[in-house]
Amino acid sequence: MSSGLILGIESSCDETAAAVVSRGAHSLSSVVASQIQTHARYGGVVPEIASREHLRAILPVVHSALRQANCTLDDLDAIAVTSGPGLAGALLVGITFAKSLAFALGKPLIAVNHLEGHIHAVFLNEQQSGNDLTTEPALALVVSGGHTHLYTATPADGTWSYSLLGRTLDDAAGEAFDKVAKLLGLPYPGGPWIDVLAPFGNPHAVPFTFARIKHKPHLEGKAPRTKGAKTAPIAALDPHLLFSFSGIKTAVLRYVELHGLRSHDTPDVIAAHFHTRPQTQAEALALCPQIVLDLIASFQHAVIGDLLKKTYAAAESTGASTVLVTGGVAANRELRARFTAESTLRGLRVAFPNLALSTDNAAMIAAAAWPRFIAGEHAPLTLSAEPTLALGV
Repeated sequence: MSSGLILGIESSCDETAAAVVSRGAHSLSSVVASQIQTHARYGGVVPEIASREHLRAILPVVHSALRQANCTLDDLDAIAVTSGPGLAGALLVGITFAKSLAFALGKPLIAVNHLEGHIHAVFLNEQQSGNDLTTEPALALVVSGGHTHLYTATPADGTWSYSLLGRTLDDAAGEAFDKVAKLLGLPYPGGPWIDVLAPFGNPHAVPFTFARIKHKPHLEGKAPRTKGAKTAPIAALDPHLLFSFSGIKTAVLRYVELHGLRSHDTPDVIAAHFHTRPQTQAEALALCPQIVLDLIASFQHAVIGDLLKKTYAAAESTGASTVLVTGGVAANRELRARFTAESTLRGLRVAFPNLALSTDNAAMIAAAAWPRFIAGEHAPLTLSAEPTLALGV
């Protein structure tokens, strides 16, 4: 008799995570070992260090997830693991561990796309709250440090199919948040710092705009600049649903230089004046002059406005009645407020994962694996990492 329990393992970037989820709908445990402090001194994730830290953390993290779920390895129906996209070395740690475990236990191995996992984080969160969104199609925005993608998610015969509607041409939204924060002298990861400081600035102080993206037939089939797909089917996509965040990042840099907010000797704004980095919100507010707070608020307002505009254009064109917003940037408070307000205005339903399920975790991987387990979509033990694995292409 099936227990309905799946152990999920996630190691695509800098989070080593394991979780036990029952029938894709109820999380019994979710354990995450973060590497933020390890990578903070470098201002970003160092792939070689990430792989090493995954090796150190994966066994205790899995043991902890099983212990919290009050189950044993024998109680599991299957082992699920992120197969891509992500950092090759980091992915291989989780995949190798999952394959070994599945082989030793004689259990099925389920390969899960990281992006699909983020979408199922919303489904899992809603089901744990007593709401089932898995019976009808939805529009999904996956927005994080590595991805900004729009999909239609359609249930069919117990499994899911995905169709790519739009994607970023260059930087992901979360990457732009982190790079702007680094330019200003805020600690890594910068996105949460932008989130907490933006309410203290004027979001209309700096009039950032986004250029209209034109049809680009010359890019058809060429490799993307971001890690979200093996190929860039840009020529086949509606240019109104394509994102680009490298321009606004450059615009922030030009604004900083034009207003003399940093020196040639010191590359970030705060250190140029105070030779230090803030450690708390109070310190950040004390160190940031009003012009910087206004810049932060304007930057965030513009990025979220672009995400909102194109997401609801996609909702209108597809006739979607439900919008799912997921990924690390979905934890941003202004984003949640503005998407909720826009959905209410349009008479649509919007759903987000909770904060713990927004960032990388293994519960979303185990949840996404359940329909694949039921459908018998088992991965071979020759499974390997696919750093540029696509979804819906």
